[in-house]
Amino acid sequence: MAFSSLIELPPRDSDGTFRVVVESPKGSTVKLTYEEHLGTFMVSRALPLGVSYPYDWGFIPGTRAADGDPVDALVIHDASTYPGVVLSCRLLGLVVVTDKGKDGRRVENNRVIAAPNWNGPLEFDRARDLPRRAREELAQFFLSTTFFTAKNPEIRGWKGPTAAEAFVRKQTTAGI
Repeated sequence: MAFSSLIELPPRDSDGTFRVVVESPKGSTVKLTYEEHLGTFMVSRALPLGVSYPYDWGFIPGTRAADGDPVDALVIHDASTYPGVVLSCRLLGLVVVTDKGKDGRRVENNRVIAAPNWNGPLEFDRARDLPRRAREELAQFFLSTTFFTAKNPEIRGWKGPTAAEAFVRKQTTAGI
């Protein structure tokens, strides 16, 4: 079955693992977004001076979060890929985040933390197992990337893989 848009892909592979579409690869100093109506990636904004993506950043296709966009995902691995690459991943957890919505009210905008299946075993199975310093740096990264926007994000905590999977399932636009 062919899909006309990366957003229309099912959120899971045939073997049940989650897909993440890379928007901004590791090392990028600009936020790229997939523009579905154009079928291409565009620069959304530059990140603040000195900030770059520590890992591949993208979205889980076939989902729609409270902010109207697909569910955000950060894929932890050593390599960097390219915009449009679809990674088969396992969910490690999520960072609970709220942003200021367009109407001024706070809206949930969680970030899923994942790892690619091809990356082999990690030293941890859950995002909360990351060293405390790494979790603090990722939280600061999420705050820093939106510093010059009106989003005013707040980090509300970290949850494990079961909560991440339940969150993604709730945001899915097609059956998973």
